[in-house]
Amino acid sequence: MPGAEKAAGALRTIGELAQEIGRPQHILRYWETRFPQLRPLTRAGNRRYYRAEDVALVRRIHDLLSNQGYTIRGVQKLLAAEKGTKVARAAAGTATPGATVDKQGLKAVRDSLSQALDEDGS
Repeated sequence: MPGAEKAAGALRTIGELAQEIGRPQHILRYWETRFPQLRPLTRAGNRRYYRAEDVALVRRIHDLLSNQGYTIRGVQKLLAAEKGTKVARAAAGTATPGATVDKQGLKAVRDSLSQALDEDGS
């Protein structure tokens, strides 16, 4: 369905994401080798499906590289520093276990799955 908008939490193919950010697919594959945080789901035939958090990360990497003048190495250091900050906060006890769980997001997924099951049973 060309031109059809997907839901915010829907999985995106590498082609859809590449078109969205205006970069070729091979650039996204390259970024996967350079940024360990970027791990899309892979299916049979090595097809890549990007989750919502992967899409957000790709958009951020794209912005840092294209608009803010960062290098690949600079973005790697920035993302690693942010990860280190989160780990340090968790170790210091300032983050509660499970605080990263998006309860509203989980409820939305549950409702979406429930609706799909209801529609499938009809």
